[in-house]
Amino acid sequence: METLQQLFRDILYRDIAVRYGVRNVRTLIDIASYLISNAGKEYTLNRLKNSFNLGSTNSVSEYVSWCEDSYLIFSVPQFSWSAKSMVVNPKKVYTIDSGFARANSLSYTNDFGRLLENAVFLALKRNNLTINYFKGKYECDFVVFKLKQIEGAYQVCTDLNLDNKNREISGLIEAMEFFNLGYGTILTLNQEDYFNISGKEIKVVPVWKWVLI
Repeated sequence: METLQQLFRDILYRDIAVRYGVRNVRTLIDIASYLISNAGKEYTLNRLKNSFNLGSTNSVSEYVSWCEDSYLIFSVPQFSWSAKSMVVNPKKVYTIDSGFARANSLSYTNDFGRLLENAVFLALKRNNLTINYFKGKYECDFVVFKLKQIEGAYQVCTDLNLDNKNREISGLIEAMEFFNLGYGTILTLNQEDYFNISGKEIKVVPVWKWVLI
């Protein structure tokens, strides 16, 4: 834990503050801490500007870009056929290491579902896939592409239960229908299942098994 906290400080001070001549290091630390504390959640530059009382979204964009250039965080855009919409719509943030996020998070509670989602993102990233999230009436955590061709749609949750089953399946089905996919995947901690809904196949697979496939 202490090693990961020290690494976080080293990245911010040595790789970012010194390299880019950052004057307001405190704001850099606050923004970076906020982003890694919210792995798997949406952010916008305007929202960050207001939260940290910065003068312009250009300033926020620089801080975020520096964190991305240092591989501290990754930003995932919402899918759209419009390049402009992908730029202006909220993005979801992930971090380079789930343990890193836990060690440096501002939150006093461990959101294991978000950490699991972060781990899935990293696995997809290692396969050199283009990653977006999909949002319509519902939301699908990941839609992934290879050479601009849709490869798959994924939801991530620790487990399917009465509270989330309809939401998780509905978001996945909506993305599958949008991209004309016949199959989709829900990744869980240990759960395994199979659904066929109106000809759409959904496999529920534990993350540990999925990464071995």
